[in-house]
Formats: sequence, C-alpha cells, structure tokens
Amino acid sequence: MLAKLFQGILLELKDKVPFDIGAVDEGGNVVSCTDLRKIGDKIDAGGFFATGLENDRTGGMTFYRLGEFDDRAYALFATESSDLADIVCKVTAVAISNSKSLYDEKHDKQSFIKRILSDNILPGDIYIKSREMNFPAVDERIVYLISFREGQDVTVSEALASMFPDRQNDFIVTVNEKEIVLLKSFSGAGAPDPVKLGESIDQRLKKELGSGYTVGIGSGVSQLKDIARSYKDAQVAVEIGNVFDEGKTVINFESLGIGRLIYQLPTTLCEKFLDEVFKKGSIDSLDEETLFTIQSFFDNNLNVSVTSRKIFVHRNTLVYRLEKIRKLTGLDLREFDNAIVLKVALMVKKYLKSKERAN
Repeated sequence: MLAKLFQGILLELKDKVPFDIGAVDEGGNVVSCTDLRKIGDKIDAGGFFATGLENDRTGGMTFYRLGEFDDRAYALFATESSDLADIVCKVTAVAISNSKSLYDEKHDKQSFIKRILSDNILPGDIYIKSREMNFPAVDERIVYLISFREGQDVTVSEALASMFPDRQNDFIVTVNEKEIVLLKSFSGAGAPDPVKLGESIDQRLKKELGSGYTVGIGSGVSQLKDIARSYKDAQVAVEIGNVFDEGKTVINFESLGIGRLIYQLPTTLCEKFLDEVFKKGSIDSLDEETLFTIQSFFDNNLNVSVTSRKIFVHRNTLVYRLEKIRKLTGLDLREFDNAIVLKVALMVKKYLKSKERAN
C-alpha cells in the first residue's frame, strides 16, 4: 500500500521538478520514484538514517525523513543537493502524511464495517466506536453484495470506487475472496432508486467481467448495527436467486416473493408436498419441451393465444401440450388454482435439487 501511496504522489511531480524524487526505506531500497526504472534499486541512505536528522544533504542528494510506516523507517530523496530540492521534499512529505492519514481513517472505517458485517462486535461497542470515529450511527443504508462464483477480480473494487467516490458515506469492503460489499448511503435528497442502482452496478461489472457474479441487494436499514442484517439479506437474495432465477445477475431481497418462503421450508416438508400433490414420479416425467411450455404459459399470464404466438406454435398445439400436462400431473394450467400449485411445485423441485448439489 505504501509504495502505491508514495508513487501516486510522486508521479504528480514527475514533469514539475528538474530532478528525480523518490522514497527509500532504511535498508536503502528505492520503493517509489519519479523515474520508474530506479524502483527496486539500492542507494546509500544508511548514513542519513543513522544521523537522526529530519533532513540532510549528502553525496549530492537531498534527504527528508518521512517517519515510520508499518514499523519501518522511510525517507524522501532528491537527486540534487539544493534549496529547491529541500522545499520539494518538505512539501511532498506533507502531502504524503496527509494522504496516509486519510487512508488510515478510511481503512479503520472499512475494518469497523467488516466487523459489523461479520457480527464480530457487540451492539453497544458499535455506538461507542462510531462516536470515536465520527461515523453516523443513524443513516439510511443498503448493502450491495457482489458474490463471485470462482473468486473476485481486483478490477471490481477499482470499478466500484470510481462509481462511488464519496469516501465519507459509501464504503467498499472486501469480506472474503468471493464477496465484496458496497455499503451505500441513501440519505439526503435525490437518492437513487436502490434497484436501478443495482442494475447500474451490474452493467459496469458486465463490462469488467462479463459473467461469473451475482449482485444481491439487501434490505434497507437506518441503524448502523443493522447493516449485518442487510448483508445477510443480500446473501439470501444471492442464494435464492441462484436457485430460482439462474439467468438473473441482480437479485433484490425485497422482491424474492414465493422463493423466499420456499427457501425457509425444511426439505422433508417439501418432499411431502410433492408426494401429496402429484402422482408418483409425475413431476419427473416432464421433459424440457414441456417445462419450457409451462414456464412460457406462466410468463404470459396463462393466456393461450399470447403464449402460442410467443413460442411460435399453433394455438391447437399449445392446447394439446396443456392437455398432456393435465394427464401427467392431474393439473389443468388453464385453471388459476392448478397453475399456482404447479408453479410452486416446480420451484420446490428446484430448491430440493439445489440442496442435493450442496450436499
């Protein structure tokens, strides 16, 4: 992190000073420099560190002590011994110190958020810590969970950071190798629609990754202590979405509908439901074409004429298929109550299959 912090500031000076300026550790290793070719080189800086001075000119170079970072001493150096080099080193040291303070503050808040998400902090301590960090305990917030199937890509955090540059209210936290969380504040006028914001994140990730992820939108909360619940809701949204809506990449917890109800049922109750509703093995006898027909019929509000046009079959052909389904299952999908039963049954079947794969 330090090398990246140093380098970001030093590159701003590259074309503004007539000499090279860089950062060196107490071992003489150049960790950052305006001349990228010098990074990794060694210079004779031991004498300067041994003096204990804040700044010095020696060997045709100018040195300025940065202090200790991560229990290791660092200094700035300029490849010129002059008053200008002194001034540049001092100003650069101030810029680095300020950037480090901002980074530490942000990093501390991210660690704090991660502890809340992981239920690794007592509710009472949350309020105490939030006051110490000047972190609003009351604010409208939603957790957006980006869940990866294989493992996260480093470009995702960078993409999210560019989309949400408000470092005081919006936070991007890496929870583990397969999860990144965006804690988004929705306070104030002009707050975006949560679902549309999720879709915007999805569009950006499609450009960066293409596929291999799901965006789960948690429930809205107003208390800082409740973001753990929003995070868990986002996880549930991803899990349920991967079972019942495999093609969708944005799943909103508050729009899960029947899927959330089924997901909370014990498998024994689900198996009993299928056994009671259908003849033995009848639901397993439905082939891909039949399942496609059923889903299309549901998608078109049980309308025979519209469905036949959408799937490019004659109306009589669709009626024949519906009659075939009635004979196999005992359910006439043209009757609303029967359609509901089969809809739920197919979702229950998907749920049981997902449980089998997980085991």
